[in-house]
Amino acid sequence: MKLAILSRSPKCYSTRRLREAAEQRSCEVKVLDTLKFSIDLEKGTPELFFRSKKLSEYDAVLPRIGASISYFGTAVVRQFEQMGVYCANTAAGISNSRDKLRSLQILSRHQIGIPETAFVRDRNDVIPAIERVGGAPVIIKLIEGTQGIGVILADSVKVAQAIIETLQSAKQNVLVQKFVSESKGRDIRALVVGDTVVAAMRRVAQGDEYRSNVHRGGQTEAVELDDHYRETAVRAAQIMGLRVAGVDMLEANDGPQIMEVNSSPGLEGIETCTNLDVAGSIIDYMRTQVDFPEIDLRQRLTVSTGYGVTEIHVPPGSEYVGRTIANSGLRERDINVLMLYRGAKGVPNPRASRVLQPHDRLLCYGKLESMRTMVPPKTRRGRIPDISHLGTDSGVADDMDPQATWRPKEEE
Repeated sequence: MKLAILSRSPKCYSTRRLREAAEQRSCEVKVLDTLKFSIDLEKGTPELFFRSKKLSEYDAVLPRIGASISYFGTAVVRQFEQMGVYCANTAAGISNSRDKLRSLQILSRHQIGIPETAFVRDRNDVIPAIERVGGAPVIIKLIEGTQGIGVILADSVKVAQAIIETLQSAKQNVLVQKFVSESKGRDIRALVVGDTVVAAMRRVAQGDEYRSNVHRGGQTEAVELDDHYRETAVRAAQIMGLRVAGVDMLEANDGPQIMEVNSSPGLEGIETCTNLDVAGSIIDYMRTQVDFPEIDLRQRLTVSTGYGVTEIHVPPGSEYVGRTIANSGLRERDINVLMLYRGAKGVPNPRASRVLQPHDRLLCYGKLESMRTMVPPKTRRGRIPDISHLGTDSGVADDMDPQATWRPKEEE
């Protein structure tokens, strides 16, 4: 395998260990500075140049993209993807995980634990948001902070309000997050490779410090995770679209809660703590995957007019409840079931003999018009609003006065 490691720090511990692990496995490996690439685009032939020379062919790419170069770094990774090179983490996955708000928005759609979080811009919404996440004390986070930087514990509502307004005045976007008191000063870092947690450690803050990051002086200890924590870590990485990830979890009374999913996790702390060859596990996994580069499904599956990907819900009382997928008539309607979601579990490529149950969700590919007819009328009306002619009342939005009506704005 010919491997490229994208990193601006060839001498840092993580990059050195990954290179050593690749060389020990007889891989040809080079560390390439991400900022030395240039991207060339023309019809049918996406190309990359490195130090002004056309890049030679690689079998796989392991991105180590720093927060300061996210935009250009993900553009380089995306170009490798378009060239058909296997990337351990996709550009979309890196972008999703880099933004704390975006990552929590994505996770919130799934049955996976996350701390209650609010994002506000209007100063009048600050106090209500604090109350909605459980009141003070609260955690205030910069959306793009790293290594514990930009994470503040506010003991009272007034302090929290002052901090948020100060940060917003400096044009910083911040999250207000519930303070999980039972996990104060400690969290779990699980290193996910593929669909496996290969190592895990507990990080414990020292003294009065509430942040457990190793960079903030936190101490580490190896930990054996139970099935619930392992499954949560793996699912969080998969939802983000990452195959190599550090998943940070709080130990709440009601189970694991995802704090962050890191697309470029450091290896020094976890390898030192667990004495496990994490770098070797990453390289071994990549060697088994090089023939299966990631593809953008929506990009590939929606190129035919009238076809696309959507999710169909099976409500209680539906005519499909109790039927098998084979007997549902979906195939006859030119609809293929790619995934079945039942509760917190996902079943890829479900068997035709599987019986559908209430509240099942089917990820389908097929004719959009056929799938559209399967949405209950009441739901359809909510999603596709009636359109009135200009100059007539057009209905009332949920956040408007029920007595108000819309009028076209007069020209000035």
